[in-house]
Amino acid sequence: MKVNGYFDHFNVNVTDLNKSIAFYEKALGLKEVNRKEAKDGSFTLVYLGDGKSNFSLELTYLRDKEGQYELGDNESHLCFRVAGGSYDEIREFHREMGCICYENHEMGLYFIHDPDDYWIEILPVE
Repeated sequence: MKVNGYFDHFNVNVTDLNKSIAFYEKALGLKEVNRKEAKDGSFTLVYLGDGKSNFSLELTYLRDKEGQYELGDNESHLCFRVAGGSYDEIREFHREMGCICYENHEMGLYFIHDPDDYWIEILPVE
């Protein structure tokens, strides 16, 4: 059987929904495109989009979650291609935000981390 499909979204669980929404909007320009809330208020799902593709980042907030999420070695990550302005200017903007957590100048990439310490690889548009 041949599967004919496409990627729709990627989920991360967050401890402070408003802080995470603000981070992704400021750092990457993502905007809320959809929201689902449990009738009992136990969870909220917020979908963020880039306005260019149908792929979205799903932020899941669980009302009763206590403490931080265990992220392991942070080897899994998202990758975000940046356009507009120079790559170096965008990297400097992220440096000023204080969210760069790793840089590899030889490979031409760096990582930022969100308020829950999820890593996002930043690459220039090819």
